[in-house]
Amino acid sequence: MKSIAIYNMAEAGRDVRDEVAEVFVDGYYGELSYFTKDRSTLISAFKDLFSSEVFYVAERQGRIAGILACSNNRRRAMQVKLDPLQDAFGAQTGELAYQVMKNEFNTALPYDDGTGYIECVATLTRDRGKGISSALLKYVLEKLPYRRYVLEVTDSNEAAHRIYSKLGFREFERKAEANAEVVGFKYRIYMEWTREK
Repeated sequence: MKSIAIYNMAEAGRDVRDEVAEVFVDGYYGELSYFTKDRSTLISAFKDLFSSEVFYVAERQGRIAGILACSNNRRRAMQVKLDPLQDAFGAQTGELAYQVMKNEFNTALPYDDGTGYIECVATLTRDRGKGISSALLKYVLEKLPYRRYVLEVTDSNEAAHRIYSKLGFREFERKAEANAEVVGFKYRIYMEWTREK
């Protein structure tokens, strides 16, 4: 396996917004393609919304191959804004994207200062299966000061669930999804990892 360099997005030393957006779009294309199937439009819509202070990137062979955000009760992975979404998708679809995503990302987390919330974990399709997500998770668990980490995974994402379990995350809550037929999963599974004292 080629070496993987992991660092905070804010400390990249170059503008990596397009690369981060490409990984985000590739990782969540199934959900995002509802707004448009054009990947370049999706990249344009999201590239300026990421909170670089909480995003970590994995670089492989000189390019960003994976991303992970470790949010907290003061800052989420992204601040969803109406204007960039309307600029990219048009007024109506941009408004729809904003309404759908603002509840997901603009809501403050209900956790204390000692809890990090892992979200937006994604790897480029061509780089999957190379340990990139695991490396990002291990990096965050080792380097960041939180005593507890929480994440959400859907029951349909079995590969991610296996990775999280292997790293020591344990399920503590499961919520049924009201629109299961539409979104393609039945449950949101909440998992946690706690630092040993």
